[in-house]
Amino acid sequence: MIAGTLAATVVSRAMRGMLFDVSPADPITYGAVLVLFAATAGAALIVPARRALRVDPLTALRAD
Repeated sequence: MIAGTLAATVVSRAMRGMLFDVSPADPITYGAVLVLFAATAGAALIVPARRALRVDPLTALRAD
């Protein structure tokens, strides 16, 4: 996570000309993107987790 934040800061500095009304190291933007990625990951985890909760563990072990 630290390496990704550092890489994003370096890339955003390179794209300084494309950023309008946002500084290259804007903490609000980084925080918003972090929340968006976390929500996306959480949504992607919910479907398989709910499906796994519906399976009886003994049935799953016997199937293997």
